[in-house]
Amino acid sequence: MDNSQFSYTLAMDKKIDLKSLNVKVFARERLHMQGERGLSLFPRLSDLKFQETEISNEDPQVSWNVHGECLTLAGGEDQFWLHLQAVVLMPQQCQRCMSPMQVQVSVQQDFRFVADEATAAMEDEDSEEDVLVLSSDLDVWELMEDELIMTLPLVPKHSVCPTQVPMSVADEAFEVSQEARPNPFAALAKLKQNP
Repeated sequence: MDNSQFSYTLAMDKKIDLKSLNVKVFARERLHMQGERGLSLFPRLSDLKFQETEISNEDPQVSWNVHGECLTLAGGEDQFWLHLQAVVLMPQQCQRCMSPMQVQVSVQQDFRFVADEATAAMEDEDSEEDVLVLSSDLDVWELMEDELIMTLPLVPKHSVCPTQVPMSVADEAFEVSQEARPNPFAALAKLKQNP
């Protein structure tokens, strides 16, 4: 389910497609879009959710917000920006107690667009924002999905697990079974004593 809400200037009468966004127009017009989109519509991110969850069978919703900005620099050159926010409650498995949990994954990222790959590579390292190549058909959904994937915790854990987690490496049942088994070397020693 895609409950996208659009807000844009009265001068624009065409529908904005976030699958193929003209960044320059979106930024120059200072357009803004927001809404909710089902996690299942982000296939790579959806594959990373914990499948066997008792939390809910509903498709979690990604709440998102994107707006464009155009800044005019001193030399008269325009700088195009895209500001992205997204948040989702992601079903995960706690790696300490192995029970299901919900992890809030949120992204707030700024993107500045430049003319070519060489400029993007050169400026990206020294910039707080991400520097991308200006595009007339940017897939914002893919960009949003990439950012959410990078924000997922590598090892999801409850701050306090709902069940007792065994902290010992040894398994008591295994230790008891080992003690009950006869020692093969003891039987060999007995054979040596009684020829």
